[in-house]
Amino acid sequence: MKRVVIDTNVLVSAVIKSGGYPDTIMNSVSNKDLHLYYSREIMDEYIRVLAYDKLSISTETQHKIINSIEELGTLIDPPTSNVSFIDESDRIFYDTAKECEATLVTGNTRHFPSDPLVMSPMDFINDINKACSK
Repeated sequence: MKRVVIDTNVLVSAVIKSGGYPDTIMNSVSNKDLHLYYSREIMDEYIRVLAYDKLSISTETQHKIINSIEELGTLIDPPTSNVSFIDESDRIFYDTAKECEATLVTGNTRHFPSDPLVMSPMDFINDINKACSK
């Protein structure tokens, strides 16, 4: 089973817009076609961002999302890397992905080091589809 770490922007996109690549990825996690990894810091960011008033995500929906992630995903405590980041808050996503050898799916690939494990949602889905067609 393919391992993933989901950046917050991908999670939020999946919640507010059905049918796109982020939604497809999160549905694959729900269907247990992908295995999600997260850290306590990632979960804290998910909780904080999902609660933004401007997103208008109901408290009930927020709880369902967080409970699903906790139920389906694996919590890890990755070591901190020495890699340089534009936005230091992105480090935890990269470090988590590296620790569990997962693909980091993010809408902000330019914020991360050049690494084949860092992919946009579209590239990730295309990569999976290419692997399935072999």
